[in-house]
Amino acid sequence: MTSLRHMISGSVLIRMIAGLLLLAVAWSVPVNLKSVTPALLKAAGEGTPTAAGYGLQLVEREKPGPAALVLEAARAVNDPQAGALESALAAAARRQPELTPWGGWDPFLDPLFNLKENTGKTESTPVLAFFITGKARADLLGYLQNSRSEGVRTLLRVREVGQTGRFAPATKPGGQTLDAVLLLSALLYQGGHYTVPLERELRGLAEAAVRDNQIGELEPVLTDLLSLGRRLDWVQLTELMRVTGSVKTAGEFARLARAAPDDLPGIYSAALLAGSADRVASYLLKHGRGGLTDLRLALAAGRGAVQQLLARQVPLNRQPAPSFGPVVLVALLYPKIALAAKYLGFLLGAFCLFRGLESWLFDDSANAPLLRMKSGALAVLTAAFLVLGTEPFLLKTPAPSEFQVKFTIPVLANISDPASLTPTAPTLNMDTSTLISIGFFALLQIGMYLFCLSKIREIDRHDAPALLKLRLMENEENLFDGGLYIGIAGTATALVLQVLQVIEPNLLAAYSSNLFGICCVAIIKIRHVRPYKRTLILAGQNESKPVIAVA
Repeated sequence: MTSLRHMISGSVLIRMIAGLLLLAVAWSVPVNLKSVTPALLKAAGEGTPTAAGYGLQLVEREKPGPAALVLEAARAVNDPQAGALESALAAAARRQPELTPWGGWDPFLDPLFNLKENTGKTESTPVLAFFITGKARADLLGYLQNSRSEGVRTLLRVREVGQTGRFAPATKPGGQTLDAVLLLSALLYQGGHYTVPLERELRGLAEAAVRDNQIGELEPVLTDLLSLGRRLDWVQLTELMRVTGSVKTAGEFARLARAAPDDLPGIYSAALLAGSADRVASYLLKHGRGGLTDLRLALAAGRGAVQQLLARQVPLNRQPAPSFGPVVLVALLYPKIALAAKYLGFLLGAFCLFRGLESWLFDDSANAPLLRMKSGALAVLTAAFLVLGTEPFLLKTPAPSEFQVKFTIPVLANISDPASLTPTAPTLNMDTSTLISIGFFALLQIGMYLFCLSKIREIDRHDAPALLKLRLMENEENLFDGGLYIGIAGTATALVLQVLQVIEPNLLAAYSSNLFGICCVAIIKIRHVRPYKRTLILAGQNESKPVIAVA
């Protein structure tokens, strides 16, 4: 007759199915602690303008210069509206070809340069190419000297500062570059193109330079403005300054323009779409080239996706996972609640699953509190591994950004051998694949441990003499050593897969299987088998004693 212990009751089956469903639902929630999923970006970008759609808005606002950069970004991400934007830009160039070099019309420039005249240039032209000539600088100076803005006047007084660093003084021979950049910054200030915080910082630095007769901390700011003015036309530059919150951000954006000139259209477009150059610079300086790839995917999804990615300031999680519309919408609107529900779902799902397994294997109502404690411990461990498996950046520190300034200091190295100067940063971080492998091997040994416990309980329930139970226990020695066999097999399999380059080489992941096997067998034999055998030996000794009849 089949024992009821080997049959899964309806309640146990429901509990296990509920646990699996909870785990599946939790896995499908597209929200993470230190990353963002493509499903979430797609939902955030739905219904918002794409890069090309925003470029069309710029053309309508008579700003073809910024729209041209947005067009390049739209082409890079295969925006379906890129063709319409290209046609709109071509039509705008035919209507007013003289504005193309400047990137659009500006009332502050019209009296100085007569924008309706043909300059002979047919493409977008860096603004400093116009401002560097002597006549242009003289016209700009005459115009700005009549300004009633104290900030503009202070910037013009910096021209008289005699102590400079990389620049030659503006009024001395060779000072044309500094003079042009100072006039450019003053014209941007006069036109109200700076944000209020940037305007305040720039004025403070100019006042300090005039007071100390030393350009000081203003010089790096002017260097960054020079870098941007050599790459952007006038309207492109003004649009960028309107979303730049500090001189620090202006410097970071100039550094990005120098480090990744081919990606400048995408970086520039992201700044305009997000309405913040600060967030774009911060994100790319933190995540480097990988951040550029993530930013391109966000640009392809739309303006909302760019804003979502930059607001979170986390990398993109490319792990495959299912996504459902209502779940994605909840995760987008309430990310913290969705994240808490996801982690709780992992914990409750694992608990229900292990509780059902233990009820099926042991069916011991007397030890129900102990079984619940074991199920809880296993559920916490499993939930932790699931969290680590779905959070690739939780324990993994991102690689240093390629856009950060790096210093290499050789220590105890052969300077004549460049290979010996390669810096190596020590780290205790582990890849997600390593953590998943370790978790998988640990769960195998946990399953083996539970199976061995069920076998001991099965022998203990037999209605047989103690010596017979002892022999049955000895017969199961190979089973109790099964953890070692599984551990060795796991290590060997992992090493073979690494040699075949199926998985990334990692000895820690391979040898962890063997270590878990040793621990599992040690716990089973020392904690369970040895005490139970001792009990059986003593019980068998008592059973073998002769019974003395009393007359």
